[in-house]
Amino acid sequence: MYRPETDDSAIRRGIADKYREVAVSARGLFKYPIGEASALGLGYPPALIARVPEMVRSRFVGVGNPFALGGVTPGDAVLDLGCGAGFDTFLSAFAVGPQGRVAGVDLSPEMLAIAELGRAEARLTNVEFREAAVEALPFPEASFDVALSNGVLNLIPDKPAALREIFRVLKPGGRLQACDMGLVGEAPPPDRAPWSD
Repeated sequence: MYRPETDDSAIRRGIADKYREVAVSARGLFKYPIGEASALGLGYPPALIARVPEMVRSRFVGVGNPFALGGVTPGDAVLDLGCGAGFDTFLSAFAVGPQGRVAGVDLSPEMLAIAELGRAEARLTNVEFREAAVEALPFPEASFDVALSNGVLNLIPDKPAALREIFRVLKPGGRLQACDMGLVGEAPPPDRAPWSD
């Protein structure tokens, strides 16, 4: 198994540095499509995409559409893991309605600042954003019906701890809807950090 010659804090710093840049502009930082065009290509409905504030849409860097794995319904409590600027958080908020609630967590205060600006612009009162690692979620047990992850789990150094935390905060019968990237073939050389594309 590939284990880079680094510690977890160095990985977190590398990820935080990259997403600090994304908060300014995501253009040129990824080898795959980003923004609204990417969301359309991943099957998100155009009418829903249009409801998300532009400042959030332009910073969408997801790798899939976690809603294709199952819907969220009015009244649900949804947790968006590694929410970034909040694209999937906003779509969840529209789906759960005012009787539901949505929380987004991310390591990047810069991305969360964009998410908060978007929340204010969209006038959403059923959404909260918190700075937190997936391995240490700031919520009580059995808080959420659905947890979403869009290109986040591959970035987490301690995946077993993250999964324990996710399932701790999910209600009995709750579900994780995750889209992610995986390595096929040979591992990259040790001097090539996986987050530095």
